[in-house]
Amino acid sequence: MNMATNIPKAVILKIILPDDSCQRLTLSRGLPASIEDLIDEVKKQCGLDGSLKLQFMDSLFGNEFLNLTSVSEVEDKGTLKVIHVSKPTTMHSKESSVSNPLQGSSPPSTNHSFPSSGSVDTDILSSSESSSSRSSWPAFFHVPKFSYDAELQLQQAGFTYVQSGTVLIPDPKLKSAILDGLVQEIVQYKVYVSDKEMDQVAHSLIQKHPCLTERGSSTGYGGWKTSLKYKLSNYRTQLRKLGCPEVTVNTLKNKPAGKRTAAFGVKKAKRAEVNFCPMYPSEETEDSLEAMQKSLLLDMKKKNNRDVVKNKMERTFAHRRHEVVRDAPMVKDFMARWPALFDVIEINAEFKRITTVPLQSQFMSQLDIYSENLTGLFKKRGGQLGQRLKTVLAEMDQCNDIDARRECIIKGVCIYMGEDPENLVQEYESMDEDSINDAIEETCVGIYVLKEQASSAEGKDIGVVLEGIKLLQNLENVPMAVAMLFGLMYALNLSYPQNLRYTFEVLQKIIMELNEGELSNKVRALKNRLFQ
Repeated sequence: MNMATNIPKAVILKIILPDDSCQRLTLSRGLPASIEDLIDEVKKQCGLDGSLKLQFMDSLFGNEFLNLTSVSEVEDKGTLKVIHVSKPTTMHSKESSVSNPLQGSSPPSTNHSFPSSGSVDTDILSSSESSSSRSSWPAFFHVPKFSYDAELQLQQAGFTYVQSGTVLIPDPKLKSAILDGLVQEIVQYKVYVSDKEMDQVAHSLIQKHPCLTERGSSTGYGGWKTSLKYKLSNYRTQLRKLGCPEVTVNTLKNKPAGKRTAAFGVKKAKRAEVNFCPMYPSEETEDSLEAMQKSLLLDMKKKNNRDVVKNKMERTFAHRRHEVVRDAPMVKDFMARWPALFDVIEINAEFKRITTVPLQSQFMSQLDIYSENLTGLFKKRGGQLGQRLKTVLAEMDQCNDIDARRECIIKGVCIYMGEDPENLVQEYESMDEDSINDAIEETCVGIYVLKEQASSAEGKDIGVVLEGIKLLQNLENVPMAVAMLFGLMYALNLSYPQNLRYTFEVLQKIIMELNEGELSNKVRALKNRLFQ
């Protein structure tokens, strides 16, 4: 009998948050039985606190939002709006005032180790009020308006180009104005730009201003691209003198002795990190943030103190990133300094601070969206990999739980990419504790699943291991553990393990849609087949 028919249908909703941002919400087991349960689920996945009510978009009244009075009013792929019944107050810590907090919003989560607090002695700054000067690199680069005189020259040259096809050879002043304007737009996203992104900028320039096309270039913009590279490099020199952390982290004094050359070990965002090495918040210094880090260790020991910890983790984000990027500490040492980070809620929050993308909800919903197409590809695969995938497909057919099916999809991706899923998820069955601990200590990167018996689906302990250390324990399921492991790769600025590099690339660039334009040949082939 095929048990898959008993799986409750997942429901996906669009949630409009109180700060007018939007987030996808996945209810893997269908709609809850009551509005209260639905509100609890919204709070968990969207990281919200306080008293809330929900409104639904009613098509009968021109898609206006009306108060939700029954779960039956909620439809799959419908839209809900979250309303704070009482608006939280913006407050200040005893230790220092907060005038320009770091970006970060509480992310989706299913469990946490800090109970909610009804009253705390340190006030909270809502994460929705946080801001960042950076955003993700755009799909289409916007060429800004240049200075008035530059725009006037370009307008006249554009008219001439349309009339006679004559291109403009800009004088040094005009060329400098154009390059300066483009560089100012580029650094709104990043200070280190890939060759492909520089192509995009130069191509956008001649698309908007065809009169700047270079006749002797095969692309029409080769000279502009080279000039932009030099201009951006010179601009980074200015930023280094001003103390921009993204640039100063690569100065010679911050490189190992004997390897102090400009080209050695450049540290820059490589996986769509928007806030790779951010500036310290206003009115904070390295010393004040280090003092806050020490106070966090004490706050962790107090009960009903989650809001205090959450606030201080937001404010110390830049300090933590500088430490991770600059010093690359061992996981054990970093965990001792920042134990609050190793929690489902904080991993979600840290990931969103770094990428501006929600981790858990994006991971699960995208996995569900691609599930059917991936299953189809698994069935078509031949050879030895196809035989191994048949085992996964047979296991999936027996699953009566959506999380178990997600686990099968993840394992299938590993196999499809020519990698061993046991390098990602290792199950330990009927083993004594010492043997299990020895095996875990030898694990560099992975998920462990402890079972009392091979056939047991209950009594599991599922956790995440890095450098032989259990960082997370008692997680609900394997997909959750994989999402948290992926988030920790970003939070700790770790490279993907070589024996799982294609699997993690699929998770990053296809599932999470981060830096999806730059694909390896194997992942590009998978993506092309997914959309055939």
